[in-house]
Amino acid sequence: MTALAIPVPTTTTGGLTAEQVERLGAELDAIRQQVLDSRGERDAAYIRRLVRVQRLLELGSRAVLLRSRNKAAWVAGTAGLAVAKILDNMEIGHNVLHGQWDWMRDPKIHSTTWEWDHVSPAEQWKRAHNETHHTFTNIVGKDNDLGYGIMRVDEAQEWKPRYLVQPAWNFVTACIFEYGIAMFDLDLGDHIRDKRNMSPEKKAELKVTLAKARRQIGKDFVLYPALSGRAWRSTLAANAVANLTRNLWSHSVIMCGHFPEGVETFEQDELDENESRGHWYVRQMLGSANISGSRLLHLMTGNLSHQIEHHIFPDLPSNRYVEIAPKVREVFDRFGLAYNARPMVKQVASAWHKVVRLSLPNGWLAETNRRNLVPQLRRLASATAAPTPA
Repeated sequence: MTALAIPVPTTTTGGLTAEQVERLGAELDAIRQQVLDSRGERDAAYIRRLVRVQRLLELGSRAVLLRSRNKAAWVAGTAGLAVAKILDNMEIGHNVLHGQWDWMRDPKIHSTTWEWDHVSPAEQWKRAHNETHHTFTNIVGKDNDLGYGIMRVDEAQEWKPRYLVQPAWNFVTACIFEYGIAMFDLDLGDHIRDKRNMSPEKKAELKVTLAKARRQIGKDFVLYPALSGRAWRSTLAANAVANLTRNLWSHSVIMCGHFPEGVETFEQDELDENESRGHWYVRQMLGSANISGSRLLHLMTGNLSHQIEHHIFPDLPSNRYVEIAPKVREVFDRFGLAYNARPMVKQVASAWHKVVRLSLPNGWLAETNRRNLVPQLRRLASATAAPTPA
């Protein structure tokens, strides 16, 4: 029997033929349309209820912290405030600013009017995240969410001694994550690295960001501590801990979705200027990873525990990701693509392992999970011999 000759696949198509890529795109389009056709009062009630709960939790926690010299009040208020900040940033702010709820035509919950408890101004974040990140997902040099523009994220990048400090730098970034996001949105790293002066437009954006940062710092570290009177020190500490908790949690969630072993990265020369929707879908699928867990975990991650589904359908209501995830996984299985999903502890460990591995010269530290190229080739060979997916 003659062995089946299989061409080496390009990384951005996962080994699929052009016909398979387009069929895959049609299947995912159908899933998306089903959600669009079924959006309604149940979804609107979900986001309105969540916004109400988040605001009550924040107000209640800040009220408790007025008596923050009491240890029990300090613990309860700090924990509640941290959860409120996480909900505001993840499940509410991130998703509202994506336009996931614009279909409601509610001016109070709309991407054009929403402002969040975050240093990065909403309009600047939408440009950097919605327009750049989601268009050029995991393309080295184009997507700042991939290593935040400061880390080595792929073996193909030339190793330099400065990368040895990237594990420490990644930890610092995690601690000040909201400020890091604001800097990435302004492309400050590019300006410093290239020794470029800021354009008038960038200077105007910087001015807006600094004004937002002053308001955030004034609220958390001046106003609310002052309202606590003699308990101002403990209230200030509570706000600092709540912000730190939110930053570490958000950073971990983003790392899990973009950076574990097995998640593909792409070079700029691999990007087709005439990329079809099906091809774009495949690139999102190969460049994302999920976190498996409970409904509570999904809520606290802003449903970015379904990062694969979010990258494929960034404008669908986040509460629907858990419903469509099994359908999306079936598409992965039928087309022989690896669906990267693990518990959070394993994904965080894998992402940090990759940060350390890529801080060293190639080959110094083995991958925790080899890329699934060989299994995918075998599945593709089987699919070629059998009837192709419908």
